[in-house]
Amino acid sequence: MNELVNKVSPRTLTGFMELLPSDQILFNSMKDTIKNSYEKFGFLPLDTPVIELADVLLAKAGGETEKQIYRFKKGDNDLALRFDLTVPLAKYVSMNYGQLTFPFKRYQIGKVYRGEKPQKGRFREFYQCDIDIIGDGQLSILNDAEIPSIIYNTFKELGFDEFTININNRKILNGLFEELNLKDKSTDVLRIIDKIDKIGKEAVVSELQLIDVPEKNIEFIMNFIDISGTNAEQLTKLKELGIENETFKEGVNELESVVNYINILKVPEKFYAINLKIARGLDYYTGTVYETFLDEYPQIGSVCSGGRYDNLAEYYTDKKLPGVGISIGLTRLFYKLNELKVINAKKTSISDVIVIPMNENVDYALSVATKLRESNINTDFYSLNKKVKAKFKYADKLNIPYSVIIGDDEEKDNVITVKDMQKGTQEKMTVEEFIEYFYNNIK
Repeated sequence: MNELVNKVSPRTLTGFMELLPSDQILFNSMKDTIKNSYEKFGFLPLDTPVIELADVLLAKAGGETEKQIYRFKKGDNDLALRFDLTVPLAKYVSMNYGQLTFPFKRYQIGKVYRGEKPQKGRFREFYQCDIDIIGDGQLSILNDAEIPSIIYNTFKELGFDEFTININNRKILNGLFEELNLKDKSTDVLRIIDKIDKIGKEAVVSELQLIDVPEKNIEFIMNFIDISGTNAEQLTKLKELGIENETFKEGVNELESVVNYINILKVPEKFYAINLKIARGLDYYTGTVYETFLDEYPQIGSVCSGGRYDNLAEYYTDKKLPGVGISIGLTRLFYKLNELKVINAKKTSISDVIVIPMNENVDYALSVATKLRESNINTDFYSLNKKVKAKFKYADKLNIPYSVIIGDDEEKDNVITVKDMQKGTQEKMTVEEFIEYFYNNIK
């Protein structure tokens, strides 16, 4: 007698995304598109460990970030799951400084973990797609301009035609606050400004009042971030403000240089815009900042963000390592686009061909499948001894374009019968003829 086994209900933790094969194929396609775009611009691949020593990973962490860390003990080791890809990069560059060539351009696409309360479209495990350019002591402003060019190329390759890369410079805002004697409150003010599109102007004014910003300064700040017009017009208006603060003037000059270089890199102006409301809430952004939005789907929020920072690895080394980078939250972006039906899975298989043997001796059929795979044609093989109808139903359900049918006659004549599953037509030919046809007419 078989012993009774207590069954465990199969379930996945909330905040973790699992996909059916068709959706996974689509997700992987988006991930590969981003990877290829990054590599086109000369970025090198990097893959840091998911688990790090907690004291290394948390060197800079604190507040809410530290509360969200997955942390655990294994033997004597205090360990944690990485919560982003930037801190592991800082560790990596510090450790391998002597073997790296600067500016060091790296991309990393990998999962990160945050133990926050899961919500719709917000996950505890999710993919980030990061690029960063790290300098040794200094980093040309030209790199700040290359980032929007990469964002533009990436989202065009993903199939989007309506998006805006919003650009600002934190030095402009910091200089403004110095001019208004608000330097000690600048971090708080920046965090509040960064939320203006989410909470609205009135709420921003209320929050600024709560931190005791004088009314005349609040009015100046609100008028300042309302500056609008073309990129050239906004730069002119910034200069006409007459602010003599050196940090402010440096920020305006950097922003003007970035815009000029972006034009040279041939990013159409309809795809990027100066937006003085963009502040980026994280404390370590010190110069150019970016936020990218899909124009037709503003409810998704920012789909790609980042900026310039003075010193990537200050918690690991005395060397000054300035950088600039961006991140695409791929899991959230995929979920939101799928939810809005902007994208939909069409492929249920990655196979171009399925070989279907019709006789018991499968040796010839197997050799045909091997030849096709050797020619880099993705080939499935039907191995079950079922009726013909069931075999073709399998190919249909997986949406495999071509079936290669092999029976006694095909084996005897050393040919194959190729069935176009969409048209319903079929034709006999040699394997070599099909390979030639495949690459001339399909690939």
